[in-house]
Amino acid sequence: MRTRDYADADAGAWDAFVSRHPHGSPFHLTAWKKSIEETFGYRPHYLLVEDDGGLRGVLPIFQVTTFAIGNALISVPFAVYGGMLADGPEAAAALKDRVQALARSLAVDYVELRNAYPEQCSGFERDRRHVTFTQELGGDEAALLGAIPRKTRYTVRKALSQAFTTRRQQTDFAAFADLYADNLQRLGTPSFPSRHFERLIAHFGSGVDIREVLHEGRVVAAVMSFYFRDQVLPYYGAADHRLKELAPTSFMYFDQMRWAAQNGYRTFDFGRSAKDSGAFGFKAHWGMRERELPYERLLVNGKALPHHAPDNFHFRTGIRIWRSLPRSVARALGPKVVRLAP
Repeated sequence: MRTRDYADADAGAWDAFVSRHPHGSPFHLTAWKKSIEETFGYRPHYLLVEDDGGLRGVLPIFQVTTFAIGNALISVPFAVYGGMLADGPEAAAALKDRVQALARSLAVDYVELRNAYPEQCSGFERDRRHVTFTQELGGDEAALLGAIPRKTRYTVRKALSQAFTTRRQQTDFAAFADLYADNLQRLGTPSFPSRHFERLIAHFGSGVDIREVLHEGRVVAAVMSFYFRDQVLPYYGAADHRLKELAPTSFMYFDQMRWAAQNGYRTFDFGRSAKDSGAFGFKAHWGMRERELPYERLLVNGKALPHHAPDNFHFRTGIRIWRSLPRSVARALGPKVVRLAP
């Protein structure tokens, strides 16, 4: 068994391995690698382990060096899931040894593995700040509604009574990008450059789309989602806050759930949230299965592991400042700032 660096010729075998591995995700695919590399310029160090029978394990990882996080190896930037995928303990041990050696050779401050499942863990220090939410999509629309707790179900029914329509986009992301940037500024967070969305659409192809919710001919909510095996992952979503009373966000997610169920998808992955955050509360009210994400971090050359969370004083200050910026300034600065903390 041997480990080595990824080469472009490995793309087909790599993606095939990810697609059949039980803990694979869209963020392990080479489409994510290409998109992040082309948009943000981070340096990939994708690792694989193989024997004469072919691939036995993979680890997608980037070196990220910014003022905000220092010098780190992250698996994977801007993704909620990452970490190694191995078909057995021997392959996992080989990847662990290789990434530790890589971290020492690059003199990084730390390594961060964004594992989705305990089986991916390497034995590094756990970061227990995040959970993810998933829902099985069996049954018809009535069954989907019945699985939602009463209070949220009331809101969904109210949204379904409104004059909303939905359309699916795979090319024009302008309306979505505008909503998303405005929504993030209200939350005190910089948004991505438009190139990020353009590159994701270019590389994921049919594995990604944008679902727009329209009201009186205007886009009032939109979500960019990934489709992987039998899973749908709504990843970047936003709605016009001026229509909050009509609940376009609730309509958007429920409409996507019923569409996914009707089209053969079996799992709705609502994604990561920090415990006790506003997003955590919103998702928890949908009654989905909550699972702690077993992220791991290994301190290498740094003096201490970083604390990147909203309760960090510097983050709280940054959030207040960002909310107060004029829209045009936030739009201009956002793509530069977001690169600093992937």
